[in-house]
Amino acid sequence: MSTLTIENVFSDYQGQVILNGLNLTLQQGEIVALLGPSGCGKTTLLRAIAGLQPISQGTIQINGNTLTGDGIFIPSELRGVGMIFQDYALFPHLNVADNILFGVKGLNKIERQARLDEMLELVKLNGLGQRYPHELSGGQQQRVSIARALAYEPQLLLLDEPFSNIDAQVRNEMMLEIRSILKLRNVSAVFVTHSKDEAFVFADKLALFKQGAIIQHGLAEDLYAYPTDRYVAEFLGSGNYLPIRVTNSQQVSSPIGLLQSSAAINYPVDYQGHLLLRPQQVELVADDNGVATIIDRRFLGTVCHYWVKVEEHCLEVKSQILQLSPGQKVNLFAPTHPLVIF
Repeated sequence: MSTLTIENVFSDYQGQVILNGLNLTLQQGEIVALLGPSGCGKTTLLRAIAGLQPISQGTIQINGNTLTGDGIFIPSELRGVGMIFQDYALFPHLNVADNILFGVKGLNKIERQARLDEMLELVKLNGLGQRYPHELSGGQQQRVSIARALAYEPQLLLLDEPFSNIDAQVRNEMMLEIRSILKLRNVSAVFVTHSKDEAFVFADKLALFKQGAIIQHGLAEDLYAYPTDRYVAEFLGSGNYLPIRVTNSQQVSSPIGLLQSSAAINYPVDYQGHLLLRPQQVELVADDNGVATIIDRRFLGTVCHYWVKVEEHCLEVKSQILQLSPGQKVNLFAPTHPLVIF
């Protein structure tokens, strides 16, 4: 059964539409990232799921039970939803143990201690139960907030930019660690971020927002490789756009020559559009009679970042060929792959 189902959700504030007909389904144990720029509606949706933000239309359900919609509104504390905030939101006057057990109800003393020991072990904070939040590092405080949310045994976990206050050097490790905890306990989670890198590392699927609507949802690899429009393509990574003309169902002509597609092209012959080529999808070959010229170069360790001019077009290329120099003539090739045309 789906853990979370969002159907045709609208929300507005002072006459301005914030959420515009959202639909999203989250399966048990799945982590989805709500990804997009500031002000696009992703945090509003998170708050609506938590019961902290009203919606004007639509339904929100968890495990088939309606939380919001059709005249129904279940208060936040009765939704079975855990929430982790950007600033951790720990109680400064409570120690770690009391913070973790704050929302746990219906257990006797022995059961509460067992739950605490389990959570401390889970987030690797054994022996720190008597410390106070100000005595912990930022990463440790975030672990406490994770433990507090999971101790409640929620049906769904909501995370609002939980890694933005953690030092960059430990952020990636922390994301992998928390993801592992959620997978170990088969917890479904909705994760808000404006960082595609965080979304790629932490989530199973992405829901990319634009002006209050989800414009593409699916596996990160699919959104990156098969974006539905240029907004999706550019949000998830840099790309080059070359003018092309479709010559047959699996071939286009371009300023760098004929290019082959490994999948059928869904445009008629002679259609003219623009082809998306990621920097790593272009190959360089040194050639004194080449059609392109290297105009800039940046060494990045295992690869070089080149900017190459062909006709009036400037292309960004990442290549493991390190010895090419500005001013050098080259030819460009794109290995056969499913071509993305706009």
